[in-house]
Amino acid sequence: MSSISHITFVCKNIEKSAQLFTSLLDAKEVYSSDGKNFSHSREKFLLIGNLWLALMEGDPVSRSYNHIAFRIEESEIPEYMAKLKSLGLEIVPGRPRNSLEGRSIYFYDYDNHLFELHTGDLETRLEYYRNP
Repeated sequence: MSSISHITFVCKNIEKSAQLFTSLLDAKEVYSSDGKNFSHSREKFLLIGNLWLALMEGDPVSRSYNHIAFRIEESEIPEYMAKLKSLGLEIVPGRPRNSLEGRSIYFYDYDNHLFELHTGDLETRLEYYRNP
């Protein structure tokens, strides 16, 4: 195994969800099934950098702490907070953490998927855990 192939999210309204990812994370739409369903339902493929994100039409999921975190720079926090608010997304408090771990913004999308925008990386987290 070399890397993640893709991540799929089931969305009630894939147009609205695709717009969220393009507006918030500069995703690029590279495919839309437009009635030619090859899978379980209508789908769209997006690229966020090199990450292939698949959106499939379906019922929203139950909320949980399962989430995906996207890396952002500390200086970008105000910009992302403004984008999240303009998209009408629910921003939720994160867990208590030391600033050495990085800062995070947690939010739910329109289908109850939890996401995190995080300023830290694995190396800084491990360093903090080794030397709290």
